[in-house]
Amino acid sequence: MSLFDELRALGVDVDGGLKRINNNEKLYTRLLGSFVKSIDSQYVPADFDEANVTEQIEKAHAIKGTAGNLSITPVYEAYTKVVDLLRSGQIEEARPILEEVLPVQTDIVSCIKNHME
Repeated sequence: MSLFDELRALGVDVDGGLKRINNNEKLYTRLLGSFVKSIDSQYVPADFDEANVTEQIEKAHAIKGTAGNLSITPVYEAYTKVVDLLRSGQIEEARPILEEVLPVQTDIVSCIKNHME
């Protein structure tokens, strides 16, 4: 199965992401690599320390933006909720959303990494 087919199976709107960049598959693939780097550098664990909530908001916002630009829908939608909840001080309400999206995020990142080796 191709990278794009596997991503579609994981809920990624590959066609929407491609449309944003004039259907340039090579560029989209390269940007998926940037998404992986963003996840690696901006990772937000569900058990983050409440003392660092501002940092977690910044990280979650960065992931949300990258995921949104590439139409990585499950990650984008979850981080949109997480950012909104954290900004409104609803820290405990954000944690279950992170717990739910982190395995999906891991599957998407693994898929991308497997096809880039």
